Amino acid sequence: MLIVIGLGNPGREYARTRHNVGFDVIDVLSEKNRIGLTRHAMHGLIGEGFVDGKKLMLVKPQTYMNLSGQCVSEIAAFYKPPMDRLLVVYDDIDLPLGRLRMRAGGSAGTHNGMRSVIGLLGRQDFPRLRVGVGKKPEGWDLGDWVLSSYQTQEERRTQFDAFLRAADAVEDMLKNGLDSAMRLANAPVEKAGSVGAAKGVNA
Repeated sequence: MLIVIGLGNPGREYARTRHNVGFDVIDVLSEKNRIGLTRHAMHGLIGEGFVDGKKLMLVKPQTYMNLSGQCVSEIAAFYKPPMDRLLVVYDDIDLPLGRLRMRAGGSAGTHNGMRSVIGLLGRQDFPRLRVGVGKKPEGWDLGDWVLSSYQTQEERRTQFDAFLRAADAVEDMLKNGLDSAMRLANAPVEKAGSVGAAKGVNA
């Protein structure tokens, strides 16, 4: 089984903001694979299903971003997955909009949600998939930036394409392992396109 936890903030006011890309990737995976997130447990919203005969669990913590570790640590304590089968998806202001980076482990950097996760797990040797949301423009407060929505249709298209590629990388990790998924996620992207319509996933 692969457990995928997308970080974000619950509530309509936070939907489609830069800080919620973890939730957005989970939503794409949910729709694409017909896995409903219907169970409330361990401070999260959870769905389970199968992709090509392999079990996939999707999780959205419901604790708000800065307390994300509460849900992640409870999930890990209950299911006891090998750390390489626990993937956390979240936003990164140091990556250009729409860029992906998948790694096998590492520090939290400046991300408060990941600081909470690492702090409560007591370790950082688990894979993570970062989705770029772009650097804070001059004059913006960081909190206002990450909680802002995408400003243009082009930004929305670029980011939705990133969510689709992130979902592809998750599915590849489920089927072929982390090394294969990292090659897919970290590959250069020549052009962001309207991939959603082609793949039958709604933006």
